Amino acid sequence: MTDDLVVRAEGLRKRFGKTQALDGVDLSMRRGTVLGVLGPNGAGKTTAVRVLATLLKPDEGSAVVAGIDVLKEPAKVRRKIGLTGQYASVDEDLTGVQNLVLIGRLLDLTRRDARARADELLAWFDLQEAAQRPAKTYSGGMRRRLDLAASLVGHPEVIFLDEPTTGLDPAKREDMWGVVRTQVASGASVLLTTQYLEEADALADEIVVVDHGRVIAHDTPDGLKRKVGGQTLNVRPADPGRLPDVLRLLDLVAAPGTTASRDEAAGARAGAASVPVSGDHVLDKLIPALRADHIEVTELALHLPSLDEVFHVLTGRTKKEELV
Repeated sequence: MTDDLVVRAEGLRKRFGKTQALDGVDLSMRRGTVLGVLGPNGAGKTTAVRVLATLLKPDEGSAVVAGIDVLKEPAKVRRKIGLTGQYASVDEDLTGVQNLVLIGRLLDLTRRDARARADELLAWFDLQEAAQRPAKTYSGGMRRRLDLAASLVGHPEVIFLDEPTTGLDPAKREDMWGVVRTQVASGASVLLTTQYLEEADALADEIVVVDHGRVIAHDTPDGLKRKVGGQTLNVRPADPGRLPDVLRLLDLVAAPGTTASRDEAAGARAGAASVPVSGDHVLDKLIPALRADHIEVTELALHLPSLDEVFHVLTGRTKKEELV
């Protein structure tokens, strides 16, 4: 494994009865980055994470994490990683602080250091007031946050987060995003599976799309968007009566084989027009044309496809048809 790769898996295969969960998965993650793993329900993402985290042995293939062979030296791998699964796994009879101190002691921290780390993490995840309460009295979201804190006790080099924000409200999700960014800034590498496309877009340096146990795409978020489709130019005139003129001008910069269209949606998008374009150079032609025709606009935006659109094109499914 090169120094730049902190995770590398090749040809991973895993079958459960008649189900081929992994069908030759190749996966790599660069050191100090966030790798987002997306795919429909049952695609094999969690199985891949469990293999990398030494919880499952593959039927075939190899994997190296933090420079250590997962199959040959799993105990050493466990010293380098943190894992948060899809469901909270804290001891419900222990208090929040006891859960974290226990993990710290198991990782050979002194009692003092374990308590200091527990206090730090409880503050990070806004659990100080509940620190002395048994975990069984916590709400689902609080248990989830405690579970996330537990995965970070040992300052892991590689962190596996399997749907880490499931069950969290939007504010707590954004707090978790901050934790992920903080971990990466401090030198950790994060592999993240998520059911939220905007989460992958916000956090991931690279994204892997998995379907039917196979990797079908691996690129940066923008790279995936560019592969799936070109850019779209949106324009809304200040005077709705000038929309036909905007449509005419947009046709002049349209990508080959396309034409401008009126946005029929109600609400914020009403009174706008859009057209597929082949690059941002079209603005050099459109803006002078708008000025020459004395058309004032309240919106002029050039954007790539969303990750929702990317996912739909790559897998044939929409986000509503169960991601991750």
